[in-house]
Amino acid sequence: MKVFTFLILLSLLSGCSPSHNETTKTELTVSAAVSLKDAMEEVVLLFEETNNIDIQLNLASSGTLSKQIEQGAPVDVFLSANNEEFAKLVKNKKIRENSVVPLLKNKLVVISSSSSDIDSFAEAMKSDTFAIGLPETVPAGLYAKEALINLGKWESIAGSIIYAKDVRQVLSYVETGNVQAGIVYKTDAFITDKVNNIFTFDDSLHSPIIYPVGVTESTKEIDAAIEFSDFLQTEEALGVFEKHGFDMMNEE
Repeated sequence: MKVFTFLILLSLLSGCSPSHNETTKTELTVSAAVSLKDAMEEVVLLFEETNNIDIQLNLASSGTLSKQIEQGAPVDVFLSANNEEFAKLVKNKKIRENSVVPLLKNKLVVISSSSSDIDSFAEAMKSDTFAIGLPETVPAGLYAKEALINLGKWESIAGSIIYAKDVRQVLSYVETGNVQAGIVYKTDAFITDKVNNIFTFDDSLHSPIIYPVGVTESTKEIDAAIEFSDFLQTEEALGVFEKHGFDMMNEE
């Protein structure tokens, strides 16, 4: 009887154990600028369909993500909206230099709420409330400040500025009418019909808006991290980014 009970117990335990044929999925943490949110979510789904790798997306402003990596956060791949801060991570041996690829480009635009009467740059500059990302941590905010300074508008608008933690918060402020106008990326205005794109800044007015991608020095899943980074450069993935309004690096 004891032998019979033991065999039943052994059978049950065997049924609960993982099959030798099952393969444990590799997990990667991918930090990406929040302006990439919609496109990245779609790209990740495409990648996971054909790869035994789970992607955990960590979305925030590029400045916040850079600080996390600098402080040792467990990140495998980083896709940033700030090329200069990214270069510092490479210099400080936080990103593998031989893995770095300039992937995408973007443009900076002024938006107003679709329910607003503001329909020109001049009117936006006179608004009582105007949102941009915090220049110290949000690349879009830094580019916005540069552009406004170069146009001689920074001092006149500075008293009306509401600062946001990231570019998507700027978009939300304008969508809801909490502020009258703001500055976001072209791709942010692209995803909603609740704002009007009323002005596009010339690229010469601010630092180049380039999105580089790279694998971190600290990754413990180097092969999988490179595989995902390589996938971002495929026609399939780039087609998704282009669909969401991003420009390719080889486009003039």
